[in-house]
Amino acid sequence: MSPPARVRLRTLSLPAPGSRFPVPGCLDAGELARAAGFAAPRARLRFVTAHVALREVLAACTGTDAARLRFGRDRPGGTGGGPGGRPVLLGFPEGPHFSLSHSHDLIVIAVADVPVGVDVQRVPRTGTVDALLPRLHPAERAGLLRVPRAARAAAFARLWTRKEAYLKGLGTGLARGLATDCLLDGTQPAGWHVRDLAAPPGYAAATAVAHPVPLAGVHRPGTA
Repeated sequence: MSPPARVRLRTLSLPAPGSRFPVPGCLDAGELARAAGFAAPRARLRFVTAHVALREVLAACTGTDAARLRFGRDRPGGTGGGPGGRPVLLGFPEGPHFSLSHSHDLIVIAVADVPVGVDVQRVPRTGTVDALLPRLHPAERAGLLRVPRAARAAAFARLWTRKEAYLKGLGTGLARGLATDCLLDGTQPAGWHVRDLAAPPGYAAATAVAHPVPLAGVHRPGTA
């Protein structure tokens, strides 16, 4: 059996309001256009910070200047995490594989030698949990309903990040359907390993990596 995959993680906290805006010089025209499309300055800051950091991480992995990296999809058509599949580095058919997620003031980047997905979410309000419960896999819904209501939102956030990380790893995103797979704690989809990550209070995070054995060498997230 081949050795477990190794996942490198980088976590960043969004700069405080009024902090120096990150220099977006390494971003391409498409990324700059997407950044300009955010009306809210905080949302624009989050996008730029996340994508500059992603380019820096991948530049270090590949030995390529961050501004020279070009991105595509592993399947034609679609954008985001939908039918277009996973994001890939053009010109690097063997990887690295990577995934990016951000929620409010937290950004997480995962890089691996095999397909990988990462997700971070802020713990939602109870009303959001109640609205989404009916859309989950029946076993997930039953499991969450057994959790005391006061703790259910945090349990939901952990489940949701596992599900999103797995769907990002597959390259389907939510187009696959929330009820298709069961990602209760300890449940592992065939050929994948899904695990919770350490996260600041009020957040949940998870990663999914394409490998059938437990991950022995996962780095704890550090703050940059």
